[in-house]
Amino acid sequence: MPTKFRKAVRRVSNIRHFGGSSSNRPSSGTESSTGFSDIEEGLKGPQVVYENTYQLAPKDSQKFPTKKAEDIMKNVFLTHLLDSKYNSDTCKNLTTQITETVKTQVKAELGNNNRFKVVVLVMIGANFGQGARVASRCLWYPQYDRFAQYEYHNESLFAVGIVYGVYYE
Repeated sequence: MPTKFRKAVRRVSNIRHFGGSSSNRPSSGTESSTGFSDIEEGLKGPQVVYENTYQLAPKDSQKFPTKKAEDIMKNVFLTHLLDSKYNSDTCKNLTTQITETVKTQVKAELGNNNRFKVVVLVMIGANFGQGARVASRCLWYPQYDRFAQYEYHNESLFAVGIVYGVYYE
C-alpha cells in the first residue's frame, strides 16, 4: 500500500466534526472540537446488557385475554357513548379518547411482563340506516395472536372497536 494513501486514510479517520465548530482540522483522538467528549463520558452510567430469552411462544398464563378486552371495550363504549348524539367535531376527540382509554386498560390487564403489542382501532360514524364495513389487515401468527371486537349502536351513531394483541418475540 502506498504511503500517501495510508496517510490519507489516517487523516480521514481522525477528523471529528461536531455541530458547534466549523473547522475541519483533525483532532488528536482524545478531545473533540467542542470539548463534549469528557463531559459525555462522565454522564454515562454502566451500560445495561439484555440477554435473549429465546422465548418463541407465550406461556399458557400469558395468552392474550380476548374476553377481558371485549369487556373493557364494552365498558368504555357505554361510559363514553351512552345517550350521545353524533357530531363530527366532538367525535374526533372522542375517538382518540376512547382509543387511549381502551389501550391503557388492556395494557394494565396484561401486566408489565407481557410480550404483546397492543393495537386499538376505533371508528365512530353517523347512523343514517346505512350499512358499513370495517376491514383491516395485518400479518400475524394465528396460533398466538388474537383480536377482540365490540360494536355499539344507538339512534344517531355507530361505533366499532377492535383490539389486536400481536405477540412479538
